[in-house]
Amino acid sequence: MVGERLIYLPLGGAGEIGMNAYIYGYGRPGKERLLLVDLGVAFPDMESSPGVDVIVPDISWLVKNVDRLEGIVITHAHEDHIGALPHLWPMLKKPIYARKFTAAIGRLKFEEAGLPKDAITTVGARPAKTEIGPFTVQFLPVSHSIPESAMIIIDTPAGRIIHSADFKRDASPVVGEAWDEALMTEVAAEAPVKVFACDSTNVFSAHEGRSESTLAAPLTELIKNASGMVVATTFASNVARLKTLSEAATAADRTVCLLGRAMKRMVSVAQETGVLTDFPRTVSPEDAASIPRRNLMLLVTGSQGERRAASAALSRGKYLGMELREADTFLFSSKTIPGNERGVLKIMNALSEKGVEIVDDQGGKYHVSGHANRPDLEHAHRTFLPDMVIPMHGEHRHLREHMKLAHESGIASIVVTNGSMADITSDVPVIVEKVESGRAFLDGSVLVGAMDGVVRDRIRLALNGLVIVTLILDEDDAPLGEAWVETLGLPDVGKGNRSLTDTLEADLTEFLESAGPKVLSDDQKLDEAIKRVVRQVCVEEIGKKPEVIAVVSRLALD
Repeated sequence: MVGERLIYLPLGGAGEIGMNAYIYGYGRPGKERLLLVDLGVAFPDMESSPGVDVIVPDISWLVKNVDRLEGIVITHAHEDHIGALPHLWPMLKKPIYARKFTAAIGRLKFEEAGLPKDAITTVGARPAKTEIGPFTVQFLPVSHSIPESAMIIIDTPAGRIIHSADFKRDASPVVGEAWDEALMTEVAAEAPVKVFACDSTNVFSAHEGRSESTLAAPLTELIKNASGMVVATTFASNVARLKTLSEAATAADRTVCLLGRAMKRMVSVAQETGVLTDFPRTVSPEDAASIPRRNLMLLVTGSQGERRAASAALSRGKYLGMELREADTFLFSSKTIPGNERGVLKIMNALSEKGVEIVDDQGGKYHVSGHANRPDLEHAHRTFLPDMVIPMHGEHRHLREHMKLAHESGIASIVVTNGSMADITSDVPVIVEKVESGRAFLDGSVLVGAMDGVVRDRIRLALNGLVIVTLILDEDDAPLGEAWVETLGLPDVGKGNRSLTDTLEADLTEFLESAGPKVLSDDQKLDEAIKRVVRQVCVEEIGKKPEVIAVVSRLALD
């Protein structure tokens, strides 16, 4: 007779940075009761997901097993941990548990989506306990780059799991809770830690992580010495950085103006929930316009090059009446996430053309990471002394390196990527099953599966262009007039300065005049023939094979 087992199954965040979604389960194989930790998004790019709003994990396996799901736990309010909740929760409809600040952000999202806010339950930090099916859950406060982040202690009949989420060892985080060494030691001594599922983002950073508080002095010096207006951008959720920047501005006799909906929301919620106090006075864009530029600093969204954010708008021209001029200073108090370099550089170059002085993080002088570096990960391993380490939150190379780090300390570990189910019941984790996983796209207001072809077709259209051929046939399958051609995303002229549409229409007319009745009377054969002619002409004229749509109308007999 098969007994109960403990399983771990990531559906997002394991093999990539972003889109975090992790399942833990306890019970008989195939009948485990399940707990979902986090449900986040990843962000699109024009090369792989043009026109897409956000990317969410494929939770089809979880939906099929939704009757086994006991609840959803959210570790903190970063979009890659909470952002998919309003899009995917309607498929799950299970209770959500989060700390006060995170719950407040979640309820705002649910309100905007027309979802019930009471689905989200506010829970306290350890020692408060929440019973969720066979799991006893505690929220263990840790420092990160957003307030009220928490490791999740999950006590099960098979042992204790600590899910680190995102964390760093920061004794002076400015806003939010510090890394409490005594508390961590207490947790480790209270019960043996069977599994430590741990953040892997900075496993390649060999130096110890730095505190948020170390930025105050260099930022104050930079802002005091700047001429003209100062604009600073960072992650909107990094409330501690916003406070540090604002206090530095105040020390430099500058008034602060917040630009960007996300930034205003984060500051507002942080103040309402009590995690942000003594934030310097801010003014509206209207009032900021009357303040001398030497006495003004703007805090703006768009540190990752988002084209619709305040940073990009300012680089293009005016935004809410504010405009950058020569000798102004623009500070990127952030690190560019891999994949966002092109968008950030585009903004920097546009600012440079205006004569703006651009300051980046300069190797950490004006930015510190919110994730634990390699020595901090080693410290966490030594503190909790787990039976096994499951690397998570990272690309495959991060997970693999973290596994090696655990092995160096004699701790069992394996790489578990999205869709891989690991049995973590014994002392050594083992992959036992592969389940359906991947990603889905929020395209406007519709969720589109990765295999549906919508995004693939959009990429093909972007790469190849489009030709639309319209043809009318009479009741005898004879063409009425010539074929009519429209093109999109293709040059107007081909070889010898000939009009591409004229050339296509001429060659299609020649083809139709010679086509036999078997082709003209068969919609499929006619469609294939038209596409073949168009592509042959386009290869000869412009060197491309476009996508082709043939619209054939047949006149019906009276």
